[in-house]
This record gives sequence, C-alpha cells and structure tokens, in this order.
Amino acid sequence: MEYTQLGRTGLQVSRLCLGTMNFGPLTSEEDSFAIMDKGLELGINFFDTANVYGWKTGEGITEQIIGRWFAQGGGRREKTVLATKVYGRMGEWPNESRLSALHIKRACEDSLRRLQTDYIDLYQMHHVDRHTPWEEIWQAMEQLVREGKILYVGSSNFAGWHIAQANEAAKARHFMGLVCEQSLYSLNDRMIELEVIPACEGYGLGLIPWSPLAGGMLAGVLQKIEAGRRASDRMKEQIEKHRPQLEQWEAFCAELGEHPADVALACLLQQKAVTAPIIGPRTMEQLTGSLRALEIKLDEATLAKIDAIWPGPGGAAPEAYAW
Repeated sequence: MEYTQLGRTGLQVSRLCLGTMNFGPLTSEEDSFAIMDKGLELGINFFDTANVYGWKTGEGITEQIIGRWFAQGGGRREKTVLATKVYGRMGEWPNESRLSALHIKRACEDSLRRLQTDYIDLYQMHHVDRHTPWEEIWQAMEQLVREGKILYVGSSNFAGWHIAQANEAAKARHFMGLVCEQSLYSLNDRMIELEVIPACEGYGLGLIPWSPLAGGMLAGVLQKIEAGRRASDRMKEQIEKHRPQLEQWEAFCAELGEHPADVALACLLQQKAVTAPIIGPRTMEQLTGSLRALEIKLDEATLAKIDAIWPGPGGAAPEAYAW
C-alpha cells in the first residue's frame, strides 16, 4: 500500500479510502466486518462513512456496524483513520440536520456513541449550509477539537468559493480550517477541475473523490452486460447516453491489457490534488481488485488518449473558457 499526507496535515493515509456506504443496505454485517478486516490487512487505513448511511432516518446503521467492528478490539480502532460526516437529516424535529452549532454538537456525540469511539479523526461537513454563518460553524468545530472529540475538519460537495470562504473565516479565528474536500470526481464527472481543484491546491486541501467509477459505469459495464449481468434502469440510461464513449473506453483499456475500473482509478491517482479515491466495495473481490490501480502508471500519451474519450472542461478557470 502507498501512503500520503492528507492535504497540508501531517496525517498519513492510504492512497485508497475504504467507503462504507454499502455496509448495511447492500452488504451484510458479517461481510462488512470481513471487508474491513481485509482492508487493514492490505494496508488501507483510511475509512469513510457518514451518519446518514444505512438510509433509515436517525439510526446511523452503517456507523453502528463500524462501531461493533471496532468493539472486537485487536487494534482495529487504533489502525483506522476514521472519517464520518455531519449535515444530513437525523430526525424530523427542528435542528436535526444541517450545520447549526446545536446539530453539530449533537450529531458528533451521536456518531461517537454509534461508532463506539471517543474521537473522530476527520469530521466532514457533508454539504455546504448556506443558512449558517461560518462563525457559528467554526465555533462549534473548535469546541469539538478542544474537547478531543474530533481532530481534523473536512468538507464535502463544496464549491471552490465555499472552500475559500470557509478557510478565510477559519484563518481569522486562528483555526486550521478545512484540510480536505470530498467531491464527485471521475473521468465522466470533471467539472471540479474548473475551480474546486484549484481551490484545494491553493488552500492545501487533500481531494477525496467519491464515485470515482461513475457508479460503476467506468468499470467495464458493457463487458458485464455481455457476460449476462443485469443493469439497473438508471445505469441503462447512462449506458445509452454514453455508449459511443463506453465502447471506445473499454476497447482502449483492452488494448492496455487492464481492467477499466483500474485504469479509471489510476487516472485519478495521478492527479496531484487527489489524496485517495473512495472505493465502495460490496464484495471482497471488488476490494482486492482495486489494488491493481496503485500499480498502473499512465504516460502523457495515454492520458491524452483518455482525455479524448472523456474530455474535461478544459482545465482550470478562467483559462478553460477565456483567454
């Protein structure tokens, strides 16, 4: 396993981040335990979850599964850099969502209880809250840091100017501010190259791409259908929308002699702003198969051919659309 620093921090994390969103809804607790154990065995020390995962309001099913895994001991908690999130609705009463100081405090304490731990390494805002001032948000986060309940703060689904706004407000308070941003980013979803990635680079944030395989579309979906696997209605729509690109993509990966999923991850790993793409395995096979991406090194000519298949916005703003 390769390791790198999380943004401008001294924290060392694996170049692949184990996403846990499937734990509970799609992956049984027993299989989830096995996947997490295998992740540590493979050297993956960076695990990502959220209080809303499990998709039953207020229950935090996925966090509970991780908590019961930690409770087995054996150094599981100590070996894991644990990231979870706050923002989503955890109840029907007022102040049970978003980023008020009250909800941040309660949500953190609830996550700690479910996760059976006394601290969270990385506490991420799951979405920007346009109705809460940064002074309130940072005061709440600073208090959690003072109490030893969280160590670092990150963002998710922020625009570039949100990152700038948040970190300038933190700087004025002599607080570290955001250390990473978790964004939708794949060969099929490259809009963040305009302003989010430049903001991350400018403020020293590590980039953690979610859905790096575009929901599985970049993982050889045409090959899988030919092999007799069924696709969801949503995936069928995406396939038809992008069929010419997918045909070129899978043929090109075949020429490289590599699995499409591994090449898609390798492309992101070579983006200098990227700390660790999130892999969200449903099965052990998907977890172990992801490691190949760490070994693939793509030269400029290969990357240019991939850009021709999956063109981005043209680079960073404003040069992407102006002189």
